[in-house]
Parts: sequence; structure tokens; C-alpha cells
Amino acid sequence: MDHDVPENAPPGIDTSTPSFARVYDYFLGGKDNFAVDREVADMVMGLVPEAPVVAQGNRVAIERAVTYLAGEAGVTQFIDIGSGLPTSSNVHQFARDAAPGSRVVYVDNDPIVLAHGRALLTETGVATFIQGDLHEPEKIFNDPALDGLLDLGRPVGVILAAIVHHVPDERDPGSVVRGLLPFLPPGSHVMLTHLHDAGDDPRVEEAKHILQSGLGGSYFRHSSEIEGFMDGLTILEPGVAHVTAWRPDGPAGPLEHPLHSQMVAVLGRKD
Repeated sequence: MDHDVPENAPPGIDTSTPSFARVYDYFLGGKDNFAVDREVADMVMGLVPEAPVVAQGNRVAIERAVTYLAGEAGVTQFIDIGSGLPTSSNVHQFARDAAPGSRVVYVDNDPIVLAHGRALLTETGVATFIQGDLHEPEKIFNDPALDGLLDLGRPVGVILAAIVHHVPDERDPGSVVRGLLPFLPPGSHVMLTHLHDAGDDPRVEEAKHILQSGLGGSYFRHSSEIEGFMDGLTILEPGVAHVTAWRPDGPAGPLEHPLHSQMVAVLGRKD
């Protein structure tokens, strides 16, 4: 990837240590990354040139879900938990393209992401960044900045993109997702993307090893287990599906590489 990226950073941003969020931004073709991040990303791509496929497919599925929610479902408030950096294709941009009055709260537990994100978000009253952790939903939903931007008496769209697969089994990822539901009014939706292992492709083991060693802390789970994380929600069509096949505008894209099939998406509604 060729990027003409300036090394100027907002105050307080450490550009000597790589950031997962900025590596992800690089995979998406963004410009909010630095030499140290690109070095790590290039090492991963040296082993698997198609690695950015995962990030790009994930972002497309998010765009489809947010566009559906803001357009057809009438949900114009969003909370993106574990958002990482607001990339060149942001949740609030997707939402406002479908419904101009939409508002978004981005949540991340990384103070570096928080500082960088706040420096990048300049549209007052449209989106904000707060520090929060998926494991502490009460702190997220009681944050004054969230309360000042969103009306929790109305439906909310929660985005859990590529975050639940960082929750180890011993922390019970299903209960972590369900822990959000008491804070959501009826009509709210939860969109989740997750690394997937169907157990039927020997190439997956190599890809799994590379992703885990290169990016760390990632757990690959079967679609049936991922579906179970949505207990308490009505799962909408097409259920748990590969990101390339999750509500495409036209025919689903081909699964050309095992990495294509290693990210799935699912959307559920709280009735």
C-alpha cells in the first residue's frame, strides 16, 4: 500500500509504539497512521498479502447495517463500542448519508484512540468520543457526554464490530453482549462482526495463526456459537453470514481466499 501520510500527530499521541487501531486504519486505506504502524501492518501482509480483506469486508458490512438501520428501520442514534479510530469511512458518515439527523457516540478503552479520535471529530452535535469498556456497560450508558448527545428513551443501534472476538471464553462473551441489553429500549438493534472458523477448511489454521500472532488476542468461533451471543434479540435475515454475503446490494462477492470466510456479521433487534 502506498500512503502519502504526514507524521504530524495530535498532542499526546505516541508515534513510537504501534497501535492496533492505527494498523486497522492502514488496512482500510486511511491516513491516521504512522511509520511504526505501517511497519507492523507490512509485516503481516508480508505473510498474508490479503490481510486487509478482513478489515475492508468488516467495514462494508458495518456500512450496510448502519445504512439499513438509519434508512429503513428509522434508528438514527448509534453507539460504536470498541470503535478504534474514526476512519475515512465513519459510522456517523454512513448514518447521516441515510438520515441526515443521525448522531453517533464512539467508545474505546484505549486513551490513545480517545485522544486521536477527539482530535479528528470536528462536527459538534453529530458525533463524540468517550472512553469506555465493553465489560462495563453501566459506565458507557451513564457517561454525561453520551447522555448529552443521545436520547436513550428512543431506539439505539449498537455496533460491536471486530471486538467480541477479543473476549476470551473465560470472560463469557455471550454474557458480555447480553449485559448491554438492559440499557437499550425496545426497537434497538445490535450489530456484531466476529472472526469465524467453520472447521472445514485446512487453510484456516494458517490464516488463524498469522492473524493471532500478528495482531494478537483474537478468538475464532463457529457461527453457531456467534449466533448464541445474540440471545435475547430477534436475529434478522440473513442471520450469521460472511461479511461479503451479508445483505449485499447485488450478488454476494466470491469467497476467493480463506480470509474472506473468516469474518461474519449478524444483526439482532430488541423487541
